[in-house]
Amino acid sequence: MAIRIIPRLDIKGPNLVKGVHLEGLRVLGKPSDFAREYYEQGADELVFMDVVASLYGRNSLLDIIERTANEIFIPLVVGGGLRSIPDIRDVLRAGADKVTLNTAAVRRPEFITEASRQFGSSTIVVSIEAMRRGDRYEAFTDNGRERTGLDAIDWAVRAAELGAGELLVTSIEREGTGRGYDIELTRAIADRVEVPVVACGGAGKPADVVDAIEAGASAASLASMLHYEFTTRNTVNPGEFASDINLQHLQQPGFAKVQATSLADLKGYLAERGLTSRPLVFDA
Repeated sequence: MAIRIIPRLDIKGPNLVKGVHLEGLRVLGKPSDFAREYYEQGADELVFMDVVASLYGRNSLLDIIERTANEIFIPLVVGGGLRSIPDIRDVLRAGADKVTLNTAAVRRPEFITEASRQFGSSTIVVSIEAMRRGDRYEAFTDNGRERTGLDAIDWAVRAAELGAGELLVTSIEREGTGRGYDIELTRAIADRVEVPVVACGGAGKPADVVDAIEAGASAASLASMLHYEFTTRNTVNPGEFASDINLQHLQQPGFAKVQATSLADLKGYLAERGLTSRPLVFDA
């Protein structure tokens, strides 16, 4: 079975950051170092998310995407603060292959249709950040900061009907915890839409990726497992970021469930179970 493994890089300013429940962001290093590493180890795509873009009303990833697109030759997915057709066009011209929409899509759902008609549905990914509220899941915006009142599963169905070519489904409760993807959420959405579903939020070990695929996801996006393995190997050259990098939180009890795993090892684990993606790349 062919699947996609998609490392997620959350960006704040010039830094790669990571938090828990989309909060408490800590600097891990330079995005370019991580992107290159994951590309060489066989990532199928990369997601770059400006995690403060909606808060400040703009996406600041254009320079990062331009540099990355000149060195990395897999699809780049970019999100955060994209509110208009010109915003999307700018990101695509910088080298992105797809964009993710969340806040702007919730505020004006017809934006999904307009964007898919302009750029093609395969270019438009709707990001759904969901949290369980009682017996339902609610959709959130602004990197998990703002409630919408929308049922996340119903919103996923509507987004697909409006023209989204793919759905990036993030469990806010699981994100950064290593407790595994929210399988109930993943399955509930995958069962009701005909577009690909990317599970995101909570992967702590390779088996969690298998669980997400078995629940109906066609791809898995993950960060903690890969980021922590990379940083603890000390292969990042932090340079000007040295004083900002904060790895102390990796020693806290809350991270005990995260099994640091290289992308190459993860892909090997999946291949042994009949789940394959693009071949490894070994270029200079």
